[in-house]
Amino acid sequence: MGDTTPIYRDDAETNAGMEEARRARHGLPMQLQRAGARSRVIAILLACAAMLQPSALFAELIPVRHTEGLIHGFLVVRSLEGKAVADGQMTQDARGDRVTNHLIFRFKDGSVYEDTTIFSQRGTFRLVSDHLIQKGPSFKQPMDISIDASTGQVKVRYTEARGKEKVIAQRMELPPDVSNGLLFTLIKDVNPKVPRTTVSWVATTPKPRLVKLAILPHGEEPFTIGRFRHKAMRFVVKAEIPGITGFLARLMGKQPADTHVWVLGGEAPAFVKAEGPLYVSGPVLRIQLASAGIF
Repeated sequence: MGDTTPIYRDDAETNAGMEEARRARHGLPMQLQRAGARSRVIAILLACAAMLQPSALFAELIPVRHTEGLIHGFLVVRSLEGKAVADGQMTQDARGDRVTNHLIFRFKDGSVYEDTTIFSQRGTFRLVSDHLIQKGPSFKQPMDISIDASTGQVKVRYTEARGKEKVIAQRMELPPDVSNGLLFTLIKDVNPKVPRTTVSWVATTPKPRLVKLAILPHGEEPFTIGRFRHKAMRFVVKAEIPGITGFLARLMGKQPADTHVWVLGGEAPAFVKAEGPLYVSGPVLRIQLASAGIF
């Protein structure tokens, strides 16, 4: 048999291999620990979002405390600095227990906001249909929105930034308390002694999404009309976006602005003024009764 020479690794190479094996053994638990931590954070976020999500199945119908009838009123839209930006008119016609409300604002820059709402008032207010048109430079995105509450059919026709027109048509499971076009009507019948009243709303961005509106009474505030002194109840309306989208919106400071509505109470409640955006992410505007013209 020939000579056999044993082969040994260099000491440095051996030490390096042992060190690499040791790091691998310690590194694996660290990677698993980091992955576990990330999973726990995601789970916590989802749990928080679930807890913050209003129940889509819960519907809080507003009882009819004051029957709606014929209305013909005039409104003005101003910036919070007091500059008039639009003139408005509201008409309402009641036939039996079905009411049609038509609200239109004509802006000084030629823009138009027009909302036609049909609702019933058999014990509670129920939306039948709503058709909203907003177009012109005052609106970030022109839209034509139709809602059929009985079928759940929602259609949004909008124009993209490049001028291309698109249509979204989908059937949604709308709860009976959906209130598009009804907000000013409902608030007159909200009980101010109840700390929180909620209704549903179809928000369009332009994709339609069901959200909750929380109506919160914030006490009475005095106001005058000539020599007459009155007190109006101020309600704050907060949009509650469901799920993780709403949780992240609050986290990132992109929650929609609140709307403030003042209502004169008593046996014949009346709208006094409102401050809030006309559309999602729009500027806060003031809507109030217009003074009569001189003729």
